[in-house]
Amino acid sequence: MNSVLIFLRFLLITIAASFLATPGPVDAATQPGQPSPNFTVISVSGQTISQENYRGRVLLLDFFATWCQPCRRSIPHLVKINSKYGRQGLQILGLNADEEGELAVKSFTDEFRVNYPLALAGDSTLAAFGVRSVPTMYLVDKKGRIAEVYRGYSDETGRSLEQSIKRLLAEK
Repeated sequence: MNSVLIFLRFLLITIAASFLATPGPVDAATQPGQPSPNFTVISVSGQTISQENYRGRVLLLDFFATWCQPCRRSIPHLVKINSKYGRQGLQILGLNADEEGELAVKSFTDEFRVNYPLALAGDSTLAAFGVRSVPTMYLVDKKGRIAEVYRGYSDETGRSLEQSIKRLLAEK
């Protein structure tokens, strides 16, 4: 009898775990070629920002967290890219996934001298893009489609990102 109960518990746990591990439609990550999900966020400076603000421009959405070491390594590169390509039509929007909120983001902005808008991503925006880890960067073309998705950050990622930005900026 004892072994039957152990087996039944094991079976129930296995079934429950399989349901929890199976991604639902909301959890599906946005893929290259798909339209960028619509979003509306409030920047740390209080502005309402939506997908519509970026129509006709190349947009880099950087989902990050202030505690994330790869995120912290990527920010100086994004600041340089924004300085280099911002006047050519590149827009960068940092979307923070921290639970600490606005105070942590403002201090992060000052520490890294971030030269592009930052906003709190919120659960609905994270879910719309299917973000499960940070950093995750979505490069959106001038027509509003996801052109590239970058997960994690390394020097190689930075070089690839910059090449993709140059290519998208050159497109009509």
